[in-house]
Amino acid sequence: MDDSEDDVLAYMAFPAQHRTKLHSVNTLERLNKGVKRRADVVGIFLSEASITRLIGAVLLEANDEWQMQHRYMGVEAMGDMLNPPPANETLQLPPKAA
Repeated sequence: MDDSEDDVLAYMAFPAQHRTKLHSVNTLERLNKGVKRRADVVGIFLSEASITRLIGAVLLEANDEWQMQHRYMGVEAMGDMLNPPPANETLQLPPKAA
């Protein structure tokens, strides 16, 4: 259990405004559901390349939507990761929701 502490708390290395979005898999589940919905419409794929094109198009569309609406992680805020906090600073866990 102690060996997995770094993996479990990896999201704490991201900027504070992104942490609430990273600890949840809701966005990933929604994205996977969108990919599945598009794949079900096509039904049969002729080649692996056609699957890659479809999934790539869905991912690009989602990325564009996230960037335009600033719903997810903006590029500007991700710049904070280039300037990490000093090594002697202790990261604090967010308070538990009631």
